[in-house]
Amino acid sequence: MELRLVQEPSRVREARFEALLGVVAEPLHRYLRRRADAAVVDDVLAETMLVLWRRLEDVPGLGGDGPVESDEVLPWCYGVARGCLANARRAEGRRLRLVERLTQAEEPPREVEAEHLELHHALGTLGALDREVVRLWAWEGLAPSAIAQVTGLTANAASIRLHRAKKKLAARLERKNPARAGHRTDEEGSRR
Repeated sequence: MELRLVQEPSRVREARFEALLGVVAEPLHRYLRRRADAAVVDDVLAETMLVLWRRLEDVPGLGGDGPVESDEVLPWCYGVARGCLANARRAEGRRLRLVERLTQAEEPPREVEAEHLELHHALGTLGALDREVVRLWAWEGLAPSAIAQVTGLTANAASIRLHRAKKKLAARLERKNPARAGHRTDEEGSRR
């Protein structure tokens, strides 16, 4: 009888963790694929899942017996994944510093679709945090309040950073392509 009491909380914990994984596993995998080399994505995802298991009680919105809502748990889980990715990058940096003649590791260029080359170049001109804020908004579909949870910013700071970063991107893309796609010039409008 006593053994059953010890096992029951474990089963409940496992069920809560499985429910969480059912909601966050794929979005976290996509999040990491967009930010890391393919060789480390699975390792960082595994580390993220381990942290989620250890901190299961800390996951906001995971209490109760109802279904897990992705809007409540995903921002916090993105923050965990971001931290695990940062840890993996720091570990890789330490490893590379040990290698002779390599004093600074440069991230290998990822393959970029030709049609989005200008956009990726413009994104590269933003600071790291601004780039992350834009990616969380555009790729992960997060609102500024959720972006704030992931990055540790306040909701207001995340909103301001997103607004400014989008303006910078628009200005850089407009300079490269003055006749913006999807916009008619005066000359085209007068041909009607």
